[in-house]
Formats: sequence, C-alpha cells, structure tokens
Amino acid sequence: MLIKVTGILEFEPEDKTRKHLNQASWKRIAMILTNDDMSDYYSWFIYRRFNLKLNKPIRGAHVSIINEAERDFAFGVEPAWSNAKAKYDGKPMDFYIDIEPRTNGEHWWFRVYCPAGEDMREELGLHRDPFYSLHMTIGYANDKNRYHSDYILDVCKRHGLTSSEPKKPFCEHEVFEFC
Repeated sequence: MLIKVTGILEFEPEDKTRKHLNQASWKRIAMILTNDDMSDYYSWFIYRRFNLKLNKPIRGAHVSIINEAERDFAFGVEPAWSNAKAKYDGKPMDFYIDIEPRTNGEHWWFRVYCPAGEDMREELGLHRDPFYSLHMTIGYANDKNRYHSDYILDVCKRHGLTSSEPKKPFCEHEVFEFC
C-alpha cells in the first residue's frame, strides 16, 4: 500500500550540516520538503511498539531526489542543472510512501516512489533509481540505542514482522490519497 504525499521541490537547499557545507562545491542536491512532522509521527509509532527512541532527521521529513557528485551527470552539469532548477525549483511534486518501515539497524526509513522525480533525474542524465533508492528517513539510532535498534531488527526478521522483498514496480501497488 502506498500513500500519496505532496511536497515542494527545492534545489540547493540551505546547508545545515558541515558535511553538506564541505560538499557544496562539487555536489548537487534537490529534495522534496514536506514541511510537516511526518517523520516524528512515524518515529512515535516505532517508539510505542518497540520502545526505541530515534533521532530526528536534520531536515525533517524530506525525500532526496538528487544527491550526486557533479561527475555523475552523464551530459555534464550545466546547462541542464540551471534549466531543471528554473523549471522545477519551488514547485509541488507528488511522491508515494510505502508505509512498511525499513531499517539496517542504524537508520529507519520508508521506500518512496516518485515518477516525476525519476523523470527529472533522467532528464539530467542520471539513473532513474539512485544508488540509495528514493526513501524518506524516519530517524536514526545513535550510539546510546544502536544495540537496541539492532535487537529490534533481529526480532522483526525472526518473527516475519518485516520483509526483505525487493521493491515492487510502482504500478503493482494500491495507492491511497487523503484529502
């Protein structure tokens, strides 16, 4: 089951971490910002079910559509980046969340489908599906609770509470829209 969400696409968002600041000269970023507490909401469910307190994503609920080094752009960065920025920056973009939480023990996330974002990536000479597939981070475990998070992952695997099935094509999902 997928839930349709609409956010605002932002090219070159404000640097909020030293990592982004250090990479700003050679990396291009565009993300869909939801400006809501969706990550907090789902993090609360994980806390209630597993007593696992997750740290919040620094940018809140968002989907990184582009997070690539300039060398990864097949046709070169300019003028395609400037054209895409003029065309899409600040515009609403729909995406779809698969609401089964995923984790590697440290990070917790949802799979995301975004056909318009994939089209935009292709337009810029990037692969439709990035190395780290489109996702929305719910939160992450820090050093204090990482052992507990790993334990929760192990229990979920042993009892079939989470699946390891590969990502299904978008067209095979039922989509729910809330008004």
